Amino acid sequence: MASLTRHIKLFAKVNPLLHGAQAVAVSKTPCLSQKRSFTAAKPFPVAQYGGRFTVTMLPGDGIGPELMGYVKNIFRYAGVPVDFEEIQIHKESSEEEFRNALICIRRNGVALKGSIESKYGDNTSEISRNAALRVELDLFANVLHCKSYPAVRSRYSDVDIIIVRQNTEGEYSMLEHENVKGVIESLKIITRKESERLARYAFDYAVKYGRTRVTSVHKANIMKLSDGLFLETCRNVSKDYPEIEFNNMIVDNACMQLVAKPQQFDVIVLPNLYGNVVSNIVCGLVGGAGILSGRNYGDHFAVFEPGTRNTGTTMAGRNIANPIAMLNASCDMLEHLNLSYHANLIRDAINKTLNVDMIHTVDLGGQATSLDVIQNIIKIIQANTSSSNW
Repeated sequence: MASLTRHIKLFAKVNPLLHGAQAVAVSKTPCLSQKRSFTAAKPFPVAQYGGRFTVTMLPGDGIGPELMGYVKNIFRYAGVPVDFEEIQIHKESSEEEFRNALICIRRNGVALKGSIESKYGDNTSEISRNAALRVELDLFANVLHCKSYPAVRSRYSDVDIIIVRQNTEGEYSMLEHENVKGVIESLKIITRKESERLARYAFDYAVKYGRTRVTSVHKANIMKLSDGLFLETCRNVSKDYPEIEFNNMIVDNACMQLVAKPQQFDVIVLPNLYGNVVSNIVCGLVGGAGILSGRNYGDHFAVFEPGTRNTGTTMAGRNIANPIAMLNASCDMLEHLNLSYHANLIRDAINKTLNVDMIHTVDLGGQATSLDVIQNIIKIIQANTSSSNW
């Protein structure tokens, strides 16, 4: 029971609607001008000194540390004005070390993150560091742009889907306890406030980037109150955006439809656990875990990471991990810092490496090593900057 109380206190810090582990509906509706604010896309206060940005780097476990080494090396060749404040957080890190990492991210405003391995099995009650970080920083939206690379072999060549996933509540509310021996209760928290914040983000994203349809994915046919609230909230928000088509789909059907005909989807908005599953499905459709990046946004902080959040422990130290997902995450971070020139420079080198030079790691059906990919990207960056006047 002490464990449950601890989890509730953590969740309640950034979810004021939680009271006695109950979801409370909010009836107060902001005015239309407030609704249209694109909160998570606004520039956040970030640490900048003498024209250079300071960014928190969390290498994490598995392949994270080596991928971060590649990022730093490429940033050096590209002349990126970013200094990393590196904080080591592993699955064995203490609570004090985790708190220090949070302080560092709050100080700098932006972080580049590898996945931290979560302990599971043997009835462990330890909270996932990854989930706790998102809750503590109120990173309410996880955004993946799932787009095909022309030269990466997959079933489809024209996938272009935005996934907007709730990031701090739902099944990942970390509210579990053993009521009586052998009986575990896990609380799924869905609130109107967080559902509306996420839905509005998804619709604002669609408007800003010229998308035409938002699909709400749910299981309201079974979880009529929780998922029903999420669906109802998305439907109500959609009325403020008549220029955007809105539809909804039950999650099991959505998974089948994604595999059968992904082109029918444009922007997908969905609760936490469904977002995890759907994100991995779509990443698999365009090439797997080594390609896509993920962006985590809140009102004050932003954290960038590989899209599927895998540690890749079995590949660590073997020079076979695909570095593209982490490099794409670093480019997302540069765009967030308004360093568009450097982001485009690195993205251009990534695209040429994959689509022109056809240098693919084993996960993409090639024979290249991690270093082969990195060295080719660096070669292209050097060629593009040698005659540049920037």
